[in-house]
Amino acid sequence: MIELYHCQDARSFRCLWMLEEIQQPYTLKPLQYPPKLTAPEYLKINPAGTVPLLLDEDAVMFESSAILQYLAVRYAPDQLAVSSADAAYAGWLNWLHFGEATLTVPLGTMFRYAYTEPEARRQPAVVADQRAVHLDRLQLVAKALQGHDYLCADRFTAADISVGYALLLGRTLGLHGEYPDTVLDYWKRLQERPAFKAAKAAQKQAFAPASA
Repeated sequence: MIELYHCQDARSFRCLWMLEEIQQPYTLKPLQYPPKLTAPEYLKINPAGTVPLLLDEDAVMFESSAILQYLAVRYAPDQLAVSSADAAYAGWLNWLHFGEATLTVPLGTMFRYAYTEPEARRQPAVVADQRAVHLDRLQLVAKALQGHDYLCADRFTAADISVGYALLLGRTLGLHGEYPDTVLDYWKRLQERPAFKAAKAAQKQAFAPASA
């Protein structure tokens, strides 16, 4: 059975959402953030100490967008992936990796220098700069969504999960008030997916306080 190591609303949420979309059995392994400090034993299986970590038979993966691609191609190629013979294939790969490399990275930097670093090491100028970078790059998403419900192939794919997670993190950082209406409408559509709701419910259950 697939195992996913996960922190609440971290990048591993992409993978949790994807597992619900493909409806494959999985075991969720909840960790407190940051796991490299809260769960030293975790370093034995993932020396980087980051999430996600996905184990599937012989597969060991810790890059969230790569995990999305792996799960889509292996378990739901006709639903959540795009064939290499399809004209939308290049766009699918581009948006799949854009969600992490282009949209989420500046948000991660914002989160670090606004919240997780000790007070003396926080950098308001860096936070402001990365906020502007994220919002500027989001315009590409807004443009792609003009006249479309989803980013590529005129259907929901793993690429929408990748970008959708960036929107979730952006909400956590209070940026949604600056998002274009097209992007906000897209975010609402994503949240209405049964698999998104199931992933949120699975996360809530996994991190619920133990009964006395």
